[in-house]
Amino acid sequence: MNAADLLRSLQHETRRRAYFTRVEVLDQSVSLVKARLHIAPALFVQAYRNDSFDTTNLALIHNGERLYARDQLDGQWHRRTAIAPLQHDTTPDGWRPATLTELLDEVEAVLAALGLP
Repeated sequence: MNAADLLRSLQHETRRRAYFTRVEVLDQSVSLVKARLHIAPALFVQAYRNDSFDTTNLALIHNGERLYARDQLDGQWHRRTAIAPLQHDTTPDGWRPATLTELLDEVEAVLAALGLP
């Protein structure tokens, strides 16, 4: 996934998933995109891609805290689970690449488990 792919996915997923109340593009260039998909006050998905550094961060944020995430640093992926969001999941599933669609499917499960909107 590159920055242009992520931007297209953001647009597609926000049309597909009615629970997003607002899309906020915080930063955008040819090689970078940073956006927030707002769900409720203080609850959003942040999506970031920087092609120059081969970095992707897809995270569910609630009250300023990361609840769940899929991140790629220097081409290596890792997951931060809802159970232990400060630690890297070292299972094979934790290390596999993830698309925005996959992350949002996982986010829906996390929100349901935590009883969040």
